[in-house]
Amino acid sequence: MRSFVKRAGRTTTGQARAFAELGPRFVLPFQPQPLDLAQAFGRAAPTVLEIGFGMGDATAKIAHGMPDTDFLGCEVHEPGVGALLKHIGDLGLTNIRILQHDAVEVLQQMLAPGVLAGAHIFFPDPWHKLRHNKRRLVQPPFVALLASRIASGGYIHCATDWEPYAHQMLEVLAAEPTLENTAEGFAPRPAYRPLTKFENRGLKLGHGVWDLVFRKR
Repeated sequence: MRSFVKRAGRTTTGQARAFAELGPRFVLPFQPQPLDLAQAFGRAAPTVLEIGFGMGDATAKIAHGMPDTDFLGCEVHEPGVGALLKHIGDLGLTNIRILQHDAVEVLQQMLAPGVLAGAHIFFPDPWHKLRHNKRRLVQPPFVALLASRIASGGYIHCATDWEPYAHQMLEVLAAEPTLENTAEGFAPRPAYRPLTKFENRGLKLGHGVWDLVFRKR
C-alpha cells in the first residue's frame, strides 16, 4: 500500500531557492518513530494532515486562513514541495510542516493513534483505467489506517473531480465503522477549501466536483 507513484518533474529556480532557504525549517526528516507535533511546530495546536498537496496552492491558502491550526503536508514530488515552500515564504506562514515521504509510512510509523484533528485528500490521482483502479489511494485498508490516527470528533475531507472515484470514496468511507458521514451522501464544499484554477475552469465547462466529509466517531 503506497500513497503515490513517482513522476518526473522540473524544479524551478525559485523552488530550488525556497528549498535551500526554507527547507531546513519547514521540511521534516522521515524517521520511523512517533513525531512530536508540538515540538515540530513549536506549539500545541490541532493538526491536520494533507496527503498529496500537489503544488501547494490550496494548502497555503487554507493555512493562511486558519492560523490557529497546524498543517502537516505529505508530498513526494520535489517541484510541489518547492512550490509550497515558496508559498510559505511569500505569505509568511508558520503553521505548515512538510514530509517529503510516502504518506502510508508516515501514518504507520510517525503518527500515533488519535493524534490528528483531521485529514485532507484533495484530487488524488483517479487512475481512470479499470485495470489501474486498484492503485487508487482511497481503499479500505488505507482508510482504516488513516481513521485510526484521527481523534474522536475529527474529520476526513476528500474531494475529486472524477465521478466514478467519488462514488468509490463514498462507498469506502461509509463502510469504515469508525466514521460517520456529515452529509446525506456528498457534502457541500466547505468554505475553507478554495477553488483551484483547474476546478474553476472545469466548473465553467459543466464538470462536477464532489466533496466528502466524514467525522470520526
